[in-house]
Amino acid sequence: MVEFKDFAKLDIRVGTIISAKEFVEAKKSAYKLEIDFGSDIGIKKSSAQITQLYTKEDLIGKQILAVVNFPAKQIANYLSEVLVLGVYALDGVVLITPDKKVSNGDKLG
Repeated sequence: MVEFKDFAKLDIRVGTIISAKEFVEAKKSAYKLEIDFGSDIGIKKSSAQITQLYTKEDLIGKQILAVVNFPAKQIANYLSEVLVLGVYALDGVVLITPDKKVSNGDKLG
């Protein structure tokens, strides 16, 4: 069983997607994302398998939640720096997003 102190170790922040490109080298269909987490964290990269429900155009300007304190992970020829959070639904992954606009870098509390 996970205790609250374990959950509290996660640094989950809001960021705005500023770039989305096809990740053709990935084994599973994915996008390469650049996400702005504000001045303290900056712009980070992530690979996200969210192509079933989102187009690249849908993603630009979308605010998302991501874990920003995991170690970077090499995926094919790309270094994914943050883990974008989503829910595995029947039709594909649905991104976790704030329901109102907030500042980039705001922390899940």
